[in-house]
Amino acid sequence: MTNRILIIDGHPDPTGAHFVHELADFYRQGAREGGHAVKVIRVGELRFPLLRNARSYVKGKVPPSILAAQKAITWADHIVVFYPLWLGTMPAKLKGFLEQVMRPGFAFAERGAGQHPQRLLKGRSARIVVTRGMPELFDEVDRSPRSIRNIVSDVLELCGVRPVRVMVVEGTETMTDVERDKAHYDMRRLGAVGK
Repeated sequence: MTNRILIIDGHPDPTGAHFVHELADFYRQGAREGGHAVKVIRVGELRFPLLRNARSYVKGKVPPSILAAQKAITWADHIVVFYPLWLGTMPAKLKGFLEQVMRPGFAFAERGAGQHPQRLLKGRSARIVVTRGMPELFDEVDRSPRSIRNIVSDVLELCGVRPVRVMVVEGTETMTDVERDKAHYDMRRLGAVGK
């Protein structure tokens, strides 16, 4: 079965040889080899303002780059979000992007008081790929599982996207060539099957 796959490369720096870019590129390569249709959004290349209040979120003008991203999400059957873990969560630019994209009327619609919102992105699945390069001494205070759960439940599942699979690539700062090659292989294989 072929899928329409949207890859969201959430690294905020569009330049340089970042591991997140590598993984997204290997996933894209595998997806194309698997016969899937693929679109890519590189968050670091987009220009959009941060939302500053609830009124802007609900009724503010949607920037052109965000409208294009919403169109790509509507097109997709499967969404893959790549990002590096920074201070226990996603980078601020990716958070700002998700706040802009997942607006009421596009991602969900409110119903009456006490009712769950209508999930407008039903029928899509997702995968989150997080890279982690934190030294071991941070393991004792690691809050990343909670932040990853938040993007799964409070962003994607709230809008109807499910199932959402999660993959964490550990130790990116100290990877051997063999470990790096395995991560590339894993991404290419996942892309080929469209999951």
